[in-house]
Amino acid sequence: MYDDLSPLHAHPSLPTDRPFTHRQAVDLGISREVLRRMVRVGLLRRVLRGVYVDAAADDGLLMRTRAVSLVVPATAIVTDRTAAWLHGVDALRPGDHLVPPPVEVFQPPGRTRVRTAATSGGERTLLPHDVEVVHGVRVTTPLRTALDLGRLTRRDHAFAALDALLRLGRFGHDELLRDVERFRGQRGVVQLRELAPLADARAESPGESVLRLRWLDTSLPRPELQVEVREHGLLRARLDLAVPALRLAVEYDGRDWHTSPAQRAHDRQRRDWLGAHGWTVVVLGRREVFDQPHLAAVRIREALVPLLRRRAG
Repeated sequence: MYDDLSPLHAHPSLPTDRPFTHRQAVDLGISREVLRRMVRVGLLRRVLRGVYVDAAADDGLLMRTRAVSLVVPATAIVTDRTAAWLHGVDALRPGDHLVPPPVEVFQPPGRTRVRTAATSGGERTLLPHDVEVVHGVRVTTPLRTALDLGRLTRRDHAFAALDALLRLGRFGHDELLRDVERFRGQRGVVQLRELAPLADARAESPGESVLRLRWLDTSLPRPELQVEVREHGLLRARLDLAVPALRLAVEYDGRDWHTSPAQRAHDRQRRDWLGAHGWTVVVLGRREVFDQPHLAAVRIREALVPLLRRRAG
């Protein structure tokens, strides 16, 4: 049905192994509508604003840097969410998967600002050790990217980005804390001072990170991360967040992570086993964690307070 829309049929010169821009496609006589249809039916991926790649192409570092290099000049430095993306961390906001945000770049002081439809940016003062070159693209290091996202992005996404970039293993928590005061008096440093000490490389998804932030915002006992539950020496479950002494587990159940019937069946079996062995398991989804965040705190409190009272009694 869609054979006439395949990249090879659209034009024999349309690349199938590397990214290309909307302008390159137009120059080959491929209309914007045809590009949209190819994305809609899953033949192309729109990886950046105005940049596409064959859907079967690898989503690796080389592909990502090639995509970025198509829309930024050689003198520019890729920053913020785009830098995180190049490092393998998708620090996206709601809706970014539908309409990719512009590539975030900055020029060194004295250079002309980058002004294209596919990019956003300005000037930023960066030290030499804040920048590295990845496949020919100048990009802020994971540490500098974490420091910038931690202070310049909305609180939830900043916290998730800090966890995820720390998880890369390219810098330590002590390095993150040490560099916070570099930004004394600058925009967002108060948020960075709050969030950086709480960042943890053990968090495994943005939803899990934000759920932990909801918990930390309460006056309740803090959770432990990635708690292992064993029976006769065998690992039976690993819990996102838990208070082991009270046998309370709280997990984020995001549709973007556990999507297949097999995964969901495994989750049910694991949680049934935990319940049968005295654990209280609270499962929270996008509604409680992101859409109506006060509900996450309410649900955690409703489960935790009776357990605390029972232990005190």
